[in-house]
Amino acid sequence: MKIAMWSGPRNLSTAMMYSFGARTDCAVIDEPFYAAYLAMTGLEHPMREEILAAQPQDPAKVAAQLAGPNPGARPFWYQKHMTQHMIPGVPRDWMRGAVNVFLIRHPARVIASYGAKRENPTLDDIGFWQQADLFDEVESWGGDPVVIDSHDIRENPAVMLEMLCDRIGVPWSPRMLHWPKGGHPDDGVWAAHWYGSVWNSTGFAGPEGDLPEVSDALRPVLDAAMPHYKKMRAHRLIPG
Repeated sequence: MKIAMWSGPRNLSTAMMYSFGARTDCAVIDEPFYAAYLAMTGLEHPMREEILAAQPQDPAKVAAQLAGPNPGARPFWYQKHMTQHMIPGVPRDWMRGAVNVFLIRHPARVIASYGAKRENPTLDDIGFWQQADLFDEVESWGGDPVVIDSHDIRENPAVMLEMLCDRIGVPWSPRMLHWPKGGHPDDGVWAAHWYGSVWNSTGFAGPEGDLPEVSDALRPVLDAAMPHYKKMRAHRLIPG
């Protein structure tokens, strides 16, 4: 089984990769389209040259890899994806062979966290409209996309992860609640810039507090992202 987990940045996505990576039966891959995205767009991101050197820049080659055999012949392959990487020219047919899961987070939290690492994020940077677009596409194929909110995971990791595993047909393992400190061998080369707090963790952080304040300059980004978040949230797994 291939599990394609779709989120924007600063969305518990790395912790979720570590969670699945703590299983002995699951391989993981970290944002495999990142180099292709940077090469195709010309965008300047932190560690751009290192990323371009570390991954294939041809999206067709990445798609073929994702559709191929699971690494190490493991039963499960968790693929961490950023929705904003799926620009025109990046193949999507390989997604039909995966279980597609959408990891969401309130835009105010994403904007505040992203802004601490890279100033003045745009709507395109944080991936909300792209996430909703991918959700609609999976549904149009007759798929059954799954949505899970990072807020709910942090409130009760064991309950939400067991619910997620049950929904996608993966046996639950309590190993998913903890991982070794210091990162994962399959981290992308950009981890040194982005993953500091997760490297220092051994499990999911506790419940989130109040929503952060968003500056007036970034309020239009928040307002534009909210309808997409609300649309996705209406489909989320709800602990019962």
